[in-house]
Amino acid sequence: MKEIGVNGLDANQPHASRHKKTQFSRRRLQANLEGYLFAAPWLIGFFVFVFVPFFSSFWYSLNQWDMVTPMRFVGAQNYIRLFQNDIFWKSTQVTLAYAAMSLPATLALAMLLALLVNRQNPLTLFFRGVFFIPAVASGVAIAVLWRWLFNPEFGLINYALSLIGIEGPMWLASERWALPAMAIMALWGVGATMLIYLAGLQSVPQHLYEAADLDGANKIQSLWHVTLPMMSPTIFYTIVLGVIGALQVFTQAYVMTRGGPNFATYFYVYNLYEEAFVKFRMGYASALAWVLFIAILVLTLVQFRLAGRWVYYEAGD
Repeated sequence: MKEIGVNGLDANQPHASRHKKTQFSRRRLQANLEGYLFAAPWLIGFFVFVFVPFFSSFWYSLNQWDMVTPMRFVGAQNYIRLFQNDIFWKSTQVTLAYAAMSLPATLALAMLLALLVNRQNPLTLFFRGVFFIPAVASGVAIAVLWRWLFNPEFGLINYALSLIGIEGPMWLASERWALPAMAIMALWGVGATMLIYLAGLQSVPQHLYEAADLDGANKIQSLWHVTLPMMSPTIFYTIVLGVIGALQVFTQAYVMTRGGPNFATYFYVYNLYEEAFVKFRMGYASALAWVLFIAILVLTLVQFRLAGRWVYYEAGD
């Protein structure tokens, strides 16, 4: 028989409720443990290969260390030497110049290609694949290919220029042309950005184009007043990623020029590599890495700060 409490309710009700809560807590704990076990390989990898090295590098930047002799604490001396080093400023100048040349051209070409293949037919599907494939190719293999293309004696680029009566430059062997050659090469991987823009184009509401047509807008006006504003979040995303990527260029300089003539392609990350793995000045190289990290962080925050002036987010229903 049920035991009736003073309030007329089942006296066993609180005990049953606690039992159900205990079972629910156990099931939830078990589910959480299973989730953590599945995520454990990634968490361990993140801790071992990202978290620990990230903060260890800051400690290294405060020490003088060649990976052989014991560390010697020097405080901020590595940072002071860094800003007094002409090679640091030269590599910074080269990297910023490369970003200024390559990033606008890459974004503009990606948008143009996305507009050209923004149709559903077999031909455009084929060209989407053609434009995207180079973006997933090996960076080293691409660098070797372009080193051959830029060869001043038997490279295809100078040969093509000779067919129209133009004497091609020395490209990678020229202090003047080495960096522009790197910027031209950056256009090879435009397919990834094109794909992002293509996804953004296909998400633009069609009724906006219909309204623009009713107002008498032509294709250029629709592009300027409808497509680009609606694409502004996507453009902002690619600009942020493009700036970060342009400031970390390394493979091209290492494979193709090793810094180039008179440091013409001596990129910042290539300078970092030289200091760390050629000169074995790990403390100084760690200081370079932290300055780069802070610069990228500041530039990204500035871009987010300025985004409110030109990035348009469509309001929800």
